Amino acid sequence: MRFALSFAAATVAICSIVSSIVVAEDTVRKPMMISEAKLPEGFPGPGPVGEVITKTYPAHRLARVRSGGPGNDGSFMKLFRHIERNEIAMTAPVEMEMAVADGGGASPRTESMAFLYGSATTGTPGPDPADPNVMVEDVPETTVISLGVRGSYREERFAEFTAKLQAWLGEHPEWVAAGPPRTLAYNSPFVPGILKYAEVQIPITPAPPAKQP
Repeated sequence: MRFALSFAAATVAICSIVSSIVVAEDTVRKPMMISEAKLPEGFPGPGPVGEVITKTYPAHRLARVRSGGPGNDGSFMKLFRHIERNEIAMTAPVEMEMAVADGGGASPRTESMAFLYGSATTGTPGPDPADPNVMVEDVPETTVISLGVRGSYREERFAEFTAKLQAWLGEHPEWVAAGPPRTLAYNSPFVPGILKYAEVQIPITPAPPAKQP
């Protein structure tokens, strides 16, 4: 009996904590998430879950590996070895550029993976002399529409999220897509799938003015 009462009290306490976390997330419009690494300099924080918003990222530097086929093609380890041998600190998120197979209707696949440098002045643009598969690139300021999501990073899940972003563009003709969809993954494989957080995004630019008759 005493154990049952203690268990019930613990359950109530946990529910209370979870409730307060949900309220806090809604109040500040920031997601509850496990932070494992720092953001690159000047990057906006993670956005709310389940809501499409616009975000602008400053010019930054990254190291990218393009996939030779389905999946990430060992890209993560190539990038990890790159930052390790160059003594570059790991940041979050990891960027995964997505592509959809010709014909439509297919699940998106990872076209490239990139590690973001903490500073735009770190390193030098160009191929890594130790591994030409790794290309260091400078990225200009970018505006995106972004949808915060929870759960595993399986590629097939992102078709639904990309469709939501495309529907948003259909409702906001003042914007047009300026690049392929991408996923910003904030968590490592050590975080359980149910707790993972990511943002699915499409780069955008203002739509050209309508032609006058």
